[in-house]
Amino acid sequence: MATSLKNLSDYTSDQFIDISEKRFGLVVAEWNREITDTLAKGAYDTLLKHGAKEENIFRNTVPGSFELTLGAQLLAQHEEIDAVICLGVVIKGETKHDDYICNAVANGITNVGLKFNKPVIFGLVTTNTLEQAWDRAGGKHGNKGVEGAVAAIQMLGF
Repeated sequence: MATSLKNLSDYTSDQFIDISEKRFGLVVAEWNREITDTLAKGAYDTLLKHGAKEENIFRNTVPGSFELTLGAQLLAQHEEIDAVICLGVVIKGETKHDDYICNAVANGITNVGLKFNKPVIFGLVTTNTLEQAWDRAGGKHGNKGVEGAVAAIQMLGF
């Protein structure tokens, strides 16, 4: 989790397992696409950096963050997918929509992981402002896509 005390992109890979034969699904929300594309690139590059093969990384898009849950379920139900990384952005606006979306997505992603007994990673950036979102998509707090990929690798080795 990004705070002023921790950068999302700081991690230790000493204990990572061999992921060269693992298959990863990326579910990426199209809403706030410039940011989610940056998150997806961070996840993709991190998986490659640690041994995943390009042909074993599958990117799927959904309209918005609310749809990440179903997108994750549609990927997770495939036995050949080892882990799913969900990436989206919800920025607080004038209404309380962010509360409802974030809560539904957090619960949904948790339930998908439990249902299919595999890592389904919560890579949802939830901020008050656009600037804060960029800070977590390659800015001063790192990239939550990198964090999502690292979490997937770590959970596969659990």
